[in-house]
Amino acid sequence: MTDLADFDLQARIARLFVYPIKSCAGVELPEALLTETGLEFDRAWMVVDEQGDFVSQRELPRMALVRPQMKYSEMVLRAPGMLALHIAFDRVEQPVRVRVWSDEVAAYDMGDIAAQWFSDFLSEPGRPRKLRLVRFDPEHKRLSSMKWTDGVEALNQFADGFAVLVASEGSLAELNERLASAGHEAVGIERFRPNIVLAGIESHDEDRVEMLHTQTAEGIAQLQPVKPCARCPIPDIDPATAESSPEVGDMLRTYRQDPRVDGAITFGMNCIVREGVEHLLKVGQPVAANYRFD
Repeated sequence: MTDLADFDLQARIARLFVYPIKSCAGVELPEALLTETGLEFDRAWMVVDEQGDFVSQRELPRMALVRPQMKYSEMVLRAPGMLALHIAFDRVEQPVRVRVWSDEVAAYDMGDIAAQWFSDFLSEPGRPRKLRLVRFDPEHKRLSSMKWTDGVEALNQFADGFAVLVASEGSLAELNERLASAGHEAVGIERFRPNIVLAGIESHDEDRVEMLHTQTAEGIAQLQPVKPCARCPIPDIDPATAESSPEVGDMLRTYRQDPRVDGAITFGMNCIVREGVEHLLKVGQPVAANYRFD
């Protein structure tokens, strides 16, 4: 049996988030089921345009204002000025093919009512958009880049590329100290859209470790950090208002350029699931890891 006390780094799960619809608001949870593709319901749905290509906050920042609530048998979506939209977990419509980045994947369309809801909310005056909501086909196997997984076949759904994103309170604290010293307001971890937030470690220790071992009631779950998360402009968008300003990205650029991803700015680590499918992750659970020496 693995003894977490034997590892270099000791942490605990401070917060858990899932993002049911890619690029819409997250849902903070006290516990979440770990599946082959990450946390249950994470990036299970996605909004696409008329060509079947995904859309995101990069071009439609108001997606940040679409707030899901997970209930027993349905997801309820709310957004300013809109009636609630109810999406049943057990109901889809016709199969479709959609694209997320360079991957074409199998999905199911969620119907005309959902399509109209997203088209109405996300269209700008004079620029109507025809958008549709789709759900990932669980029979489809979308693999993370094996360049980064070292040949391991690791699954994900509509995430940018990997099953789980891990960040830490320490990393956010350092960023906020730097922002404060430059006269800017503190920001929340929600801007970085992590699934797991760790407490009790130093800033960006999540970058420097091997396997993350989490003690669950079912045994040890293992998440393997494989790729630093290169950041796009989304962290500059305030998730409460959908307004964008450049101070977060500008500050990260002063100290977080990462040669592992060709100098892109990074925050958090993309992980793949190695052990612990069907284990229940909970806030407060201990996490341990050894430092990586490259």
